[in-house]
Amino acid sequence: MEKLRLGVVGTGSVVREIYRHLYFHSEYSNALSVEAACDPNEAALADFCDQYGIPNDRRFAGYEEMIASVGLDAVQVNTPDSLHRAPTVAAVEAGLDVLVPKPTAATVQDAHAMIDAARRNGRLLVVDFHKRQDPRIREAAARFRSGRYGSFQAAVWYMIDKLMVADPNHEPRFFASADFAEKNSPVSFLTVHMADALLAVVRERPVRVRAIGYKQKLPSLSPIPVDGFDLVDTEIRFETGAVAHVITGWHLPNGAHATTVQEARIICSEGLIDLSLDRPGYYELSPEGIQEVNPLFRNFEEDGRVTGYGISSPGRLLWAIGRHCRGEMDQAEYKRLMSPGVLGFDTTLVLEGAERSLALGTQNDSGVISGPEVDLNEILDRQIGEAARQYRSTGA
Repeated sequence: MEKLRLGVVGTGSVVREIYRHLYFHSEYSNALSVEAACDPNEAALADFCDQYGIPNDRRFAGYEEMIASVGLDAVQVNTPDSLHRAPTVAAVEAGLDVLVPKPTAATVQDAHAMIDAARRNGRLLVVDFHKRQDPRIREAAARFRSGRYGSFQAAVWYMIDKLMVADPNHEPRFFASADFAEKNSPVSFLTVHMADALLAVVRERPVRVRAIGYKQKLPSLSPIPVDGFDLVDTEIRFETGAVAHVITGWHLPNGAHATTVQEARIICSEGLIDLSLDRPGYYELSPEGIQEVNPLFRNFEEDGRVTGYGISSPGRLLWAIGRHCRGEMDQAEYKRLMSPGVLGFDTTLVLEGAERSLALGTQNDSGVISGPEVDLNEILDRQIGEAARQYRSTGA
């Protein structure tokens, strides 16, 4: 079987933490050949390419030159969310398939443009929402859809990182850019994970969003303060009348038992689901303290391979791209993978609604920003007009 010839767009933190393991140390590596990489950050590009032997003539500052110069089957776009659209559209118009990390895009206008361009060019666009592949989420989804718990009524999900994730004063920096947490709220980085996982379980359509943000810890950091949100509570109302609160942030003390502390409860008419997502059952005591290790997400095997749903989720998507490139994918599977539900369109809609609510909010003297309720149907109509009709029902 021929290897999938992959170009990597962006070589920053998400590649360092997840995708380099997928490319070079996973059960999927034998099916992949990383042919080239591009990144305007010369240091990040050199670090990645030097480590994995990518030659100098396959290193580029921009994706346009890489796509034009190197024979590729697909690209993975690892840029910030707001920059997913341009390289994705350029790639599919050049006849390539595309994988992007969650979320699809930062706005529904960008998400629609990406989906539409892929469909028009007969290419495959896939999105790595790896939280859906957590075996606990998958089990909850299967049991919920069996009717076991009745109707979804309310939910509370939270996902809060250690301060080191957003703190530009921490060494080493989690993100290369000192202003990451100013340009990106916890909504785009964390809420999308939990909102998408909830949507994967209940499969209901969100219609209104309201957000409350807290700017208290990050502005107090020294010597580099951050004009960003510590915490955001996103309230999501659904077409059925159900409601969910997704609370996310990145300001827990660095002594927390896990890099990400996360839990979820879904309350239904006939029961409830509790998901202790940051307690996979493995603690270690080391000189750094007591730490929860999550081998379900990422597990370093004795033979050097890296496994876990954080690797298998994008790996399976790249296998799907490989089948599509070889002409082995039937129309039914293509249609399913290209459906708005699978591509996380409603997750992008929630993201845009929450960010808009925060932007329209009023701030009190304590640094709390209270946003108004935002109508998601209005966003759809304003952003993409007549095309909104195809996204009115989840999974369409």
